[in-house]
Amino acid sequence: MARREPSEEARHLFRTAVADAVPLNFDRVHHEPPPPLPIPRQRERDERAALGESLADVDTLDLALEGGDEAAFLRPGMSPRVLKDLRRGRWVVQNHLDLHGMYRDEARQQVAVFLAECLARDQRCVRIVHGKGRGSPGRIPVLKRLVLGWLTQRQEVLAYCQARTVDGGAGAVIVLLQGKR
Repeated sequence: MARREPSEEARHLFRTAVADAVPLNFDRVHHEPPPPLPIPRQRERDERAALGESLADVDTLDLALEGGDEAAFLRPGMSPRVLKDLRRGRWVVQNHLDLHGMYRDEARQQVAVFLAECLARDQRCVRIVHGKGRGSPGRIPVLKRLVLGWLTQRQEVLAYCQARTVDGGAGAVIVLLQGKR
């Protein structure tokens, strides 16, 4: 669209409207300090949450390792026979949870919900499939380490061990839960 020039009447009206205007004087420059940088509140919350989680998670070196590289845990005061029977498959797996494709926070929540549901149904022996880490950067089983730490912290977990090959091997853990009292 072509630009139209204002009519003589429009120019006269404008000049009349601004006749008493005083031109601005730019001989001084006002320097105002820049506004403060925004405070990254979400980042602070994320860092606090990560710190809390790292302090709450049990170091995998503290986990009881029995039978070579297989991770296993037995609550203090429990008979070693319980862990031996769990390894041999003498307990029937009554339920399972698959964490494949989940991120840390989602997996932690799902484990907590799963264990609560199993306790409510009086399911004593369950399997949690955490995967072998083949889809993770560096092919490191991140969820495996985390799941073992989470399970160790839970009072309802009496024991756990690596699943037998037919039940998932190094990509799963068999968990023994306390029964209803």
